[in-house]
Order: sequence, then C-alpha cells, then structure tokens
Amino acid sequence: MNAEGFIQLGLAAGSIVLAELVRDAYHVAGHYWEPLQRSHNLHHKVYRRDLTISSLDLYYKAQLANDAPEAAVMASVVALAATLTGQWGMWLGCIYSLGFLTTALARSRGWLMETDLTHKAGDLDSNPSVWTVNRTYHWRHHFDSGNAYYCGYFTIADKLMGTALSLKGKTIAITGASGSMGRALITTLQRRGAKMIALTSREGAEFGPNVRVVTWRTGDEATLRSTLEKADILIINHGINQGDRTPEAISRALEINTLSVWRLMELFFETVTKSEHRALKEVWVNTSEAEVNPAFSPMYELSKRAIGDLITLRRLDAPCVVRKLVLGPFKSDLNPIGIMSADWVARAIVALAERDLRNIIVTINPLTYLLFPIKELAKSLYFRAFAKKA
Repeated sequence: MNAEGFIQLGLAAGSIVLAELVRDAYHVAGHYWEPLQRSHNLHHKVYRRDLTISSLDLYYKAQLANDAPEAAVMASVVALAATLTGQWGMWLGCIYSLGFLTTALARSRGWLMETDLTHKAGDLDSNPSVWTVNRTYHWRHHFDSGNAYYCGYFTIADKLMGTALSLKGKTIAITGASGSMGRALITTLQRRGAKMIALTSREGAEFGPNVRVVTWRTGDEATLRSTLEKADILIINHGINQGDRTPEAISRALEINTLSVWRLMELFFETVTKSEHRALKEVWVNTSEAEVNPAFSPMYELSKRAIGDLITLRRLDAPCVVRKLVLGPFKSDLNPIGIMSADWVARAIVALAERDLRNIIVTINPLTYLLFPIKELAKSLYFRAFAKKA
C-alpha cells in the first residue's frame, strides 16, 4: 500500500471515531437541549432495571424518535466532512452511521431486535469496559446516573468530560481515614456528592458532618462485612512505613500493608452478590509508586510491591472494578517531608477516577509514568499466561 492508501485508511478510521463523537454530542444534547429531551426521555422510559423492555409500543416509538434521528445526524455530519475535505476515505464513517440508521428503523418495526447490543436484557456478566462501551457500562447511564456515561461505543468523550464515573450519591468507605490522605479524600469526595464512611483505628476520631465513623483493627477485617455490604466503593488507604528490619517489624509491615489489604479486598468482593453490583461496586487500593521506584524504606517497598502484584493478579478475575492509586511523596505522618500536598493529590485522584483510569498515577517523578504501565502490562501478561483463570 502506498502513502496515499495509508492516509485514506487513517481517515477512514478517523471518520468512524468522528461519527461516534457526533453520536455522543447528540446524546448529551438529548439531556440538556429541550427540543431533544422529550424523545430521549422516551428512550429512557423503555427499559426496566434488568434492561427488559417495559412496552414494545414505547420501544418502537423511541427507535423512531431517538435512535434513528441520532444515526441520521451522525451520517449527515460525516458526509459533510467527507464532501468538504474531498477525502474518499471519510465516506466509511458515513456508511458506518447509515448501518445504525438502518437497524434503528428495522427495530422500530420489530425486526433485527438483537442488534440493540447495549440494551440486551439479562444479568450483567462483565465489569464496565475501559475504552469501549459494553452493556455494564451503558447500564450505569440508565440506572446509576443519567448525567454520566454518555458514550455510545468509544468512551473518549466521557473521559474528556469527566463523566466516565459518577460519584454522586455513592456510599464510599475509606480505611486510613484519620491520615492526611484519608481526610483529603473524604473532603474531596463529599464535594462530589458521595456519602462517606470513615474506617479508622483511632478511637474518638472526628471527621466533620455527614461522615459515619467505624472503628476497626487490622486482623479484624471480618467485622466490617456489614459495613462493606452497604458500600459502593471501598478505598483501601491504610499503611505503615516500617524503618527497621527486625522480624517483628517485617511481620508488622506485611500484616498491615499486604495481608490486611488482601483480606479487605476479598471481603469486599464477597459483597458483590447482585448483577448490578458489577456496575456499581469498586475497590481503590493505594499501592504507592514504591511498586516501581525505591522509597528508601525496604520493608515499605517489599510489602507494597507484594500487594501490588497480588492486585494485578486478582483483578484479572475480579467481580468488580479495581483501581490502583500509584502515588508519589505527599506530606503526611508517614512522610513529613513529602513534596505534594495531600489535598492536591486527592483532587487529582478523584478527577482521574471520574475519567475511568484504572491505574491512577499522581507523582512528580516522570519515570513512574513510564515505568509503571510497562511493569503492569508485563505482570498482567505473565499472570494471564501462567496462572489458570479463576
């Protein structure tokens, strides 16, 4: 293939992305622009919580009022772009969009019903996908938050807008709540409309209004079961920075930084008992950039790397989304000479989570942004190849 062929191939792929971005823009307009709201609301009324159709007559009307016009706008915009640029490769996006128009019109007559893939009825059998929209991802738009999860196929627009995860109304439990990062995350998440549960080992700790406080100790994770059953998101944020290398210090570092984290994560997984839990429940684990960089604290590094690798292994088959928080040095009781402020790091974590990053890196060290993704990919491929699926 010559250079011109590669250019047209790239334009063809780009035209499909353009078509999807037009679809997403039309969808957003359906929520905020009055002329489109009625037809889009019709679409939302069609489905029950298990995505079964409440009324076939209503479904047929919604296909004509919402899905068909949406596809027609997609085709029209891409056709206009192809005409104005004079690039024949751009017409692929138009053909792609016309395919959606054809199936929408067919569904309005009761034909080709199986083509409505993101609204297929039944239990959610996978976690929300990252770069493309699957049933679980789209289910959240209908039944978690109508003001998020707008994308039709590629999740690019949601990531750019910060609507790939809605935190409003979510119940979020966080360990290490009494520390600098715990308190900063509680404040930031409350501003996003979350309901907070502070899990702390400090008796009498206070966190301000509207924060439920639950006291616990490492080794007693099972006592948190009823609390975790009510939580949508668990943030595992506790840890210690053990300086010496005595057997007792080694045991304590492994117990708190590794084993306790593992037990809590598995306990939370046991609360994923309903189909919709796959869409709503998440675990965020603060593993630290010590996974890939020296922290000048050998036991901290060893214990954090151990839990980091265990999470990489476990989330291959996890029943819900698992995010890693890979943080650089922020000022705290564990690290009083930290460079970043806990409040700034907390805001960055939440902003990146709302863009659905599964590995959230916040650090001043540019090497971490290079080394961690390579390490994570290599470990994940290794575990997939040599560990049997759960």
